[in-house]
Amino acid sequence: MRRFALFTLFLSFLTAAFLATRGDAQPNTVKEIVKGVWFREGDIEHQGHCNNAIIEMDKYLIIVDANFPSGARAVLEDAKKISSKPVKLVFDTHHHGDHAYGNPVWTRMGAVTLAYAGVAEEMKRYEPKRFQAMIKEREDVAGLNTTVPEPPKQTFSTRLHVVEDPTRRVEFRFFGWAHTRGDGFVYLPKEKVLCSGDAAVNGPYNYTADGNIGNWPKVIAEAQKLDVQYVLPGHGPSGGKDILANQAAFFIELKRAVEEAVKSGKKLDDIVTMSNGQPKSTTLKLSDNVRTYVGDPLPAQVKDAYSELTSGKPAGDLPH
Repeated sequence: MRRFALFTLFLSFLTAAFLATRGDAQPNTVKEIVKGVWFREGDIEHQGHCNNAIIEMDKYLIIVDANFPSGARAVLEDAKKISSKPVKLVFDTHHHGDHAYGNPVWTRMGAVTLAYAGVAEEMKRYEPKRFQAMIKEREDVAGLNTTVPEPPKQTFSTRLHVVEDPTRRVEFRFFGWAHTRGDGFVYLPKEKVLCSGDAAVNGPYNYTADGNIGNWPKVIAEAQKLDVQYVLPGHGPSGGKDILANQAAFFIELKRAVEEAVKSGKKLDDIVTMSNGQPKSTTLKLSDNVRTYVGDPLPAQVKDAYSELTSGKPAGDLPH
């Protein structure tokens, strides 16, 4: 339950991060990235929604991320404005509530939810405690009238799963454990579009408690091997492949700063101030090179990186 409390705290951090960068954000807007592919930026400030992508196939639409239930309904309404084609496939990039708790909204209307197998495994690991706690926090989750989250209806366990029709080829890829054990990417090779979920965000939106901080840059490095021109992140504005570079740079910088603190003999209490069991501030400073990724979540990120380095285990394998 403490891990859920951290996640709830992080959602509030996301709101603060959004407010700090709202000049670059365009929540609840839909932008066509290339012909037949749209990016919808989620409303973090008011709803805690993630971003979504809408991909038009020959006879149907693919949605990237189920979102929270209210986010799912908002995306569906916008999808109807874009195309008369039905939504047939929804891809969960990972198991967190703002990306997957909307699954029933989609399946009840006949769509199939898809994810890397690790997403379903993560749900078994952390649920239903998080979902049941979220019922108390969000009316849209409570309104699903169920006590457990709905896992993806279909999963794949290979590093590449392909859906293709006369319109386009869509590649669903897994590169390893970064944000969660189940991080999935969606890649359109012809269009050079990459949907990264929260494995690569654009701004101070990184939640590390379920992550593998040491492995995170390696996952991004694999994604960088693809021919990418457009990156549609899980949070923050869309952009180019610099989003991948910036995300990797942040975690390399974070790990370096914490390693230096550890080598100098500092304990966790020396670099992170806790309040009511939660990290509130940190003495560590990161360079200006990654300043757009530094925000209110930094103390928690430093704590997770410290725990990971001193234990030799990924942050997601440690108690919180």
